[in-house]
Amino acid sequence: MTFKLKNNIITTKQLLHILLMCVLCLLSAEVKAQTTLSKKSKQKIDSLILAKPQTYDQINTVVKYSKKDTLLLRYFAARADKSKYFVGASYAYNQLGTVYRNLSQYKKAIQLHKLGLEASTLADNIEFKVYSLNMLGVDYRRIDAIRTALDYNQQALELAESVKKPSKDLKRSINVSLNSIGNLYHSLEQYNLAINRYNASLKIEEELGNKLGLAINYQNIGEALEEQGKLEEALEKYRTSLAYNEEIDSDKGQVICNNSIAQVYLKQNKTKKAIVLLETALVGAKQIGDKYITAFVEANMGWAYMQLNKIEKAENHIKRSLEIGKDQGIPRIIALGTKRLSELEQLKGNHDNALTYYKRAIELEKKISSTRNIRYANDVILRYENEKINNEIENLRKDNEIVKLKLKKNRATLLIIGISLVLLMVVLFVFYKQNQLTSDKKMLTLEQTMLRSQMNPHFLFNSLNSIKLYIINNEKKNAVHYLNKFSKLVRKILEASSLREISLEDELETVSLYMHIENIRFSNKIDFTVDVDRDVDVNQVKIPSLILQPFLENALWHGLSSKKGNKKIHLHISKQDEEFIIIRITDNGIGRAASEKIKEAKVLKRKSLGIDITKERLKNFSKDYLNSFKVEFIDLKDEDKKALGTEVILTIPII
Repeated sequence: MTFKLKNNIITTKQLLHILLMCVLCLLSAEVKAQTTLSKKSKQKIDSLILAKPQTYDQINTVVKYSKKDTLLLRYFAARADKSKYFVGASYAYNQLGTVYRNLSQYKKAIQLHKLGLEASTLADNIEFKVYSLNMLGVDYRRIDAIRTALDYNQQALELAESVKKPSKDLKRSINVSLNSIGNLYHSLEQYNLAINRYNASLKIEEELGNKLGLAINYQNIGEALEEQGKLEEALEKYRTSLAYNEEIDSDKGQVICNNSIAQVYLKQNKTKKAIVLLETALVGAKQIGDKYITAFVEANMGWAYMQLNKIEKAENHIKRSLEIGKDQGIPRIIALGTKRLSELEQLKGNHDNALTYYKRAIELEKKISSTRNIRYANDVILRYENEKINNEIENLRKDNEIVKLKLKKNRATLLIIGISLVLLMVVLFVFYKQNQLTSDKKMLTLEQTMLRSQMNPHFLFNSLNSIKLYIINNEKKNAVHYLNKFSKLVRKILEASSLREISLEDELETVSLYMHIENIRFSNKIDFTVDVDRDVDVNQVKIPSLILQPFLENALWHGLSSKKGNKKIHLHISKQDEEFIIIRITDNGIGRAASEKIKEAKVLKRKSLGIDITKERLKNFSKDYLNSFKVEFIDLKDEDKKALGTEVILTIPII
């Protein structure tokens, strides 16, 4: 992109450089006004600028013990920009932004991190672009601008993952992105999605041996578990995080962990233990100067003293928390403080005041929820596609307004523009319907393929041959019995194949019939059992039709067909929570590794598509209900690594 100014052409980089020079003037003036920076510190920065290292680690090795020294960082930014050492300028601006964010000065932090992004763009350095984008995401998350925060963190993640062989620093940035996106899902009350992100980040942090990253992720997982009411599990994660923070001597991390542990104690009515931790946390929060954390500790102190019925102390802490929230413009803290005031007034017997504060807290929470747009993050890919179309329409609308102003008296032109917009909307509508039809067609194809998989000729002919054998052997009762079972199974499969979803009870009846028929071919040696937990209502739970048979078939023909001795398949159904149902299919077969060797030794290799088709159907089923699914294969082994069988775990959303 270029900009024309009279006869000169200004490139985007030049424009960014001009903006940085403006900031440089302000920084230079401030540096001149302050003379406390030592000669030694200046020499250290000047040597760094002369060497011009290009990675975060190389710069951080020199500056890491001065990252909170705003005077040194401003001198670094000014000198680096003047020398056109934009990588160094980006580092300095970002560190300055982090300092101000930790002081809860979010507007200034955002301005500085944006300067860091501009400098990294001038340097054309992906590592610092990703770092700057992540920092902006954290800034906006702190002020509950979830939509903007998610944009920045998602951009950072996509940019970092575009590098085929990422450096150690880029891997750290990927972790920051994953962790930040997890925090955003957490804010949107999508706790399972958040934990998935934290675990992904945790795995990379373990590979890198980054104890600070491990501490942060364990803390975040604890917070998500606490929100789900899993208090003991949350405590375990908080204590693990605290241990890491103590090991690396992170004052801020220890304050956060102590506050979180105390919060769980308050929920468990262990008030005195909570107050001991909160008093330590409050002193630490004030010492590091982080008002954001201080406000939350104050709010918890107020809650603790309410539990002890110490009204005056409780009121003082709650009001201090509320003051910080209002002073720093942090909606979450204002809402929390107002809620605590409502509880306090109720405790004091001032029911009218309590109701007033309660209504105000509800309004604030609704406003925050509205700002966050909870459904916004349920499907990130779909969100970006829709947003792209919306942006195009919005741009067209703005263009249309400009045209209306310029051609106010030209009705013919306005009519043409209006028709064009209508046509565009029609095209977009047709495009949408076409995509919908394509999706429906895909689902129909999957269902037909699934039916063919269930009713494959091998199964039909083998079943009929087994029944014929009973007739030849004059075993009429067995022949009639299995023929009835077979006809009922065929009818069940045909009925289910026309339905998108069926009850879990119907699915279990179908697979029981299937196993009954297949057991003929195994001389009734298969011990098939079904176990359903009491809290699972099989009549109410809906799942995709004919979803379990491919996994049972896999267990039979790959796990048990080559096994000698007792052969077992156990199907267990339980609830993970109110959102997901867990179906476990366990066999005591030869295991996947041995089965694969047998398969490779065969001359004719039959490729089974049943499980792949089932996964695709589960994917479409879960997408419709704005949730996720999971299929896991676990190799069961004893202490000597000897195969004991295979376990398949299906995690399916509950409608």
